[in-house]
Amino acid sequence: MNPTRMLHNLGQSLWLDNITRDLLNSGTLQRYIDEFSVTGLTSNPTIFDHAIKNSADYDSDIARLSSRAKPAEDLFFELALADLTRAADLLRPVFTRTDGVDGWVSLEVSPLLAHDTQRTIAAARDLSRRSGKSNLFIKIPGTKEGLPAIEAAIFAGVPVNVTLLFSREQYIAAAEAYLRGVERRIEAGMNPAVASVASLFVSRWDVAVAGEVPAELANRLGIAVAQQTYRAYLELLTSPRFQRAANAGARAQRLLWASTGTKDPKASDILYVRALAAPFTVNTMPEGTLQAFAQHGEVGATLAPDTLKYAPSNVTVSEVSSWRSRTSDSSNTAARCPAGTGNSTRSASRAGASPNTGSTRRGASPASEASCLATSTGWRPGSTATEVPTFKRSVRANA
Repeated sequence: MNPTRMLHNLGQSLWLDNITRDLLNSGTLQRYIDEFSVTGLTSNPTIFDHAIKNSADYDSDIARLSSRAKPAEDLFFELALADLTRAADLLRPVFTRTDGVDGWVSLEVSPLLAHDTQRTIAAARDLSRRSGKSNLFIKIPGTKEGLPAIEAAIFAGVPVNVTLLFSREQYIAAAEAYLRGVERRIEAGMNPAVASVASLFVSRWDVAVAGEVPAELANRLGIAVAQQTYRAYLELLTSPRFQRAANAGARAQRLLWASTGTKDPKASDILYVRALAAPFTVNTMPEGTLQAFAQHGEVGATLAPDTLKYAPSNVTVSEVSSWRSRTSDSSNTAARCPAGTGNSTRSASRAGASPNTGSTRRGASPASEASCLATSTGWRPGSTATEVPTFKRSVRANA
């Protein structure tokens, strides 16, 4: 059996993290649906930027739309919606067969709105209406300003893919925003079955600390953060709060693994796919990762919330924590994560933000420090060159 089919049968949804007009015109996306068990698709502005600038497929539409003197952003969304509505049609049979659990495509609101709640709400409603597709998610970032927009969009009946989550704490905040929107619909006597996924970005943590941790911990931080988040996800699904909402007709906001392409050329090209196999989750993969897993993928033990049971290293969060405890140096005054993080979730600015200094957290695991940094400082891995060194100094100070 094809490895992608085996992963699908395990209970995980495989989505493609890519969209180009050639994927549609050549029949490649349909082939991935038929042969690789792909049941959804995600996109973002960077994916579309690469698609448009590296192909002549969009030139005639650009010329036609430009003649109408449209602003550049409006032109972009017209091109994006043209592709995504076609992809949504290809995935419609999956959407129908699963009663709306699967078969989704995703379109992100403008990154320029990341810190503007009201304009994000308006954009989400407008893009959802313009698409005319019931199986199209609107991607809203899980920033401080994005959380009320997520709640409002869900209350308005707009399906949401919460994007740019990098920690357990951010995930919980996004899940609570989703639940608040659902609970408001229940209170208003409305149908609470509005779909959503919460997208945790995994590999960027490992890129951020590459070369700054011992070899045995290379390419493990992202998985450790994912493990923490997965545990929180399972706890939420069994919580009385969610079960009350589910009893009224609400659906679970599924956890989605994003940024699952391997960045380290020395690591397995299916590292994150194999490590993050878990039922009732989604893994959205770059095209190369999807192809690699279809060719030589392995489906072993599923992700456990307490122990990372995967070959070859069996590294656990407790082992990571033990390394941190052994190597911490309380005399070093380099930037550290504060001991108390609170519950605030600050925005992930692509323009850059520097972590705050704080007291040493002796014995804290890289996973918990990652969560702490993401929650208390607004720092996100892989955002800008100015952000990464500050976090690396924190890791180096304990190495």
